[in-house]
Amino acid sequence: MDENFDVVIVGGAIMGAATAYFLTLDPAFRGRVAVVERDTTFAESSTTLSAASLRQQFSIPENIRMSLFGLEFLRSAKERFGAGTDLAWHEGGYLILASAAGLPILEANHRVQVAEGADIALLDPQALKAHFPWLNVDDLAAGAYGRSGEGWFDAHAFLACLRTAAKAQGAQFINGEVVGIERQGSRITGATLADGRRLGCGALVNAAGPRAGRLAGLAGIALPVEARKRCVFVVHCRAPLPKLPLLVDPTGFYIRPEGIYQICGAPPPEDSDPDAHGDFEVDWSVFEEGIWPNLAHRIPAMEELKVVRAWAGHYEMNLLDHNAVIGPHPEVTNFYFMNGFSGHGLQQAPAAGRAIAEWIVHGRSVSLDLDVFGYERIASGRPHAELNII
Repeated sequence: MDENFDVVIVGGAIMGAATAYFLTLDPAFRGRVAVVERDTTFAESSTTLSAASLRQQFSIPENIRMSLFGLEFLRSAKERFGAGTDLAWHEGGYLILASAAGLPILEANHRVQVAEGADIALLDPQALKAHFPWLNVDDLAAGAYGRSGEGWFDAHAFLACLRTAAKAQGAQFINGEVVGIERQGSRITGATLADGRRLGCGALVNAAGPRAGRLAGLAGIALPVEARKRCVFVVHCRAPLPKLPLLVDPTGFYIRPEGIYQICGAPPPEDSDPDAHGDFEVDWSVFEEGIWPNLAHRIPAMEELKVVRAWAGHYEMNLLDHNAVIGPHPEVTNFYFMNGFSGHGLQQAPAAGRAIAEWIVHGRSVSLDLDVFGYERIASGRPHAELNII
């Protein structure tokens, strides 16, 4: 080996950076940490191309708990990273709307969220209209509104804070692409980079985002995580939309404010959603055929708007159940997963990074019980589905 590390983290965006931060912060850890990142510009990173939002509106308690820790982390950023830290955290709320058909699920999810301490109000159509007079409520049964603790932030600043802190605490960041993983029986022993360097490791963390399935395959491990393209469209509505939250429509689109503009997106039809590895071309039909007609119906002022620009990024989609895979492999016990978050990874990165650090140092996730996200369900094909994927 050219160099040896106690922990090699493959992927230097938000998941890898959060793991390095918490590992090097733990006084019980005295090892060497390397974070390997193939593109240090992060031009195609899911972290920097996301809508950078945080919510507690999930169907599974563990997802709510992870995002509540993400909220605490954002709110305490100045204490963690310095008084000059500005992550542009804005608690504008989520508003998830439901038709009559979707009402039972919305109500069931709401009960779980309230039980976990989330500040979510369930509003009937009359209350929705009173809060948001620009909203068409004619075909709605209810909406779940985050009164506090939900909103959006600056993903670039968030990533920079974690990487800078991890470096200051001793983590070594390496620009390179892992093209091979060396495995001896039930242990990972090293990683080979595209330039020929070989890094020995006591543990390897898969923080490769949409490339996580391919990385696991290098170790002979099956992981059903692939890239799924999601387009974000920046639009400008001249009519005022006071208190516009991050609104999620029953038809699938979302929209939220971004300065003087708004950003919106929607998933493509399931039969038009292939593995998007390497594909960052904007699909304008998603907006023209899917988003705009539904957007104009829900917010009539949006019948007249200007499209400013658009970009495409990748979800790291867990094809089994749209839920994260977190923790060690049950047999290759020094191979750690933090993959498949299916669109909610950025907000859950602090909890995931802390959990992986705890597994490595203490042998278990101490702060939160995240066993439901273990790889065992992947190996046995037992989905544990998150119902509220956006």
